[in-house]
Amino acid sequence: MSSILRASNLLLIITASLMAIMLWMVFFWVPTEANQGNVQRILYIHVPVAWGAMLAIIFVAGASFAYLRTKNEVWDRIAVATAETGVVFGALMLITGMFWARPVWGVWWTGEAKLTTALILFFVYVAYLMFRAYFPPGAQRQRLAAIIGLIGAIDSPIIYYAAQLWSQAHPPAVVGPDSDGDFSGEFGLTLFVATMAFTFLFIYIARERFSIRETEDTLIEIRRSIGDAEPAI
Repeated sequence: MSSILRASNLLLIITASLMAIMLWMVFFWVPTEANQGNVQRILYIHVPVAWGAMLAIIFVAGASFAYLRTKNEVWDRIAVATAETGVVFGALMLITGMFWARPVWGVWWTGEAKLTTALILFFVYVAYLMFRAYFPPGAQRQRLAAIIGLIGAIDSPIIYYAAQLWSQAHPPAVVGPDSDGDFSGEFGLTLFVATMAFTFLFIYIARERFSIRETEDTLIEIRRSIGDAEPAI
């Protein structure tokens, strides 16, 4: 137990340190972008949380596939933990995107492909978690939830390539394969540090949720063993 706590504390320290460095770089170090001005600084939050939201559904799908193959409940817990983390990152992705769009496009929202597919991803997380909350507990719930997670993962590459496939107001991907972004110097370094900071934040939150989920399942099993079982949430 002490080694687990040490690892958790170390991960928290690394995450907090990276977040502090990232915030300093975003608001005090990186130059103001010439065309959009200070509002462009939202990019250093919007892009990393979008990365986290899409990364989470890949983890959900991978863990769901592993659960269907092995029936090991550890994989099911990983899927739930990453889905819970993904819905938070998905909400932040949409909110930061709207705050960036308002001064640049003049509207909070458009119906273009990249925004719509990102909203669909958020709804996939919500549907996944609502299904697990209200469907009767048991192996059938876990199997059906795993199928939802696998289907939801199809949306992730569509989001990434949406701006390239359908040329609209949203800029194309600035990082990753086939990206059109030219982020070098201070801009590129700041985006890299921000992405690392939010990646560690993602890992920390998912790890903590996994631990909580494991404790919840243990308590449920104890209650069942003494004849006082309650539905799992």
